[in-house]
Amino acid sequence: MAKEDEFATDRVVLETTAGDITVEIETERAPITAANFLRYLDEDRFDGIVFYRAMALDWEQPNGLIQAGVQYDPDRVLDPIPHERTSDTGVLHTEGALSMARNAPGTATGDFSILLRAQPSMDADPQSSDPEEREGYAAFGRVIDGMDVVRAIHAMPIDPDKGEGWMKGEMLADPVTIVDARRLTPED
Repeated sequence: MAKEDEFATDRVVLETTAGDITVEIETERAPITAANFLRYLDEDRFDGIVFYRAMALDWEQPNGLIQAGVQYDPDRVLDPIPHERTSDTGVLHTEGALSMARNAPGTATGDFSILLRAQPSMDADPQSSDPEEREGYAAFGRVIDGMDVVRAIHAMPIDPDKGEGWMKGEMLADPVTIVDARRLTPED
């Protein structure tokens, strides 16, 4: 298999109120998920949204993820996309990976996560007897600059009363705004 940098990617900057995060979007290996993310970006649907969630995991600190997105805003949300398994794309949940948030497979729209550390349990496991584990989550890119910003957002205070169900206590007290999300040119 070719190295990651041998596959076609698009570079994107997420300019946030906490600093810039530069990512590579896997347009060749995860074409459906990448096209969805880039459509939100190109249509300015990500401008003004927030990183609203900081999920912590108890091992190898700091660990967990931060999550941003359109949060079902009817003026921003697009139709759900088909699910792309990591076992098909080869794009795995490594440190700094971007992954689509979803309920069931095939429900992902415009919310995404950035991982602080590798979380292989989010990858598809075709041999699992659990249908959720068989599908996994759709990874579609990675941070190439700005992991310090990702870690800083993750470390921000949470509001123990915000959120519903299993996400209660994972919501940032003061969400971080994405001021501008845009593609970078080769000259950038």
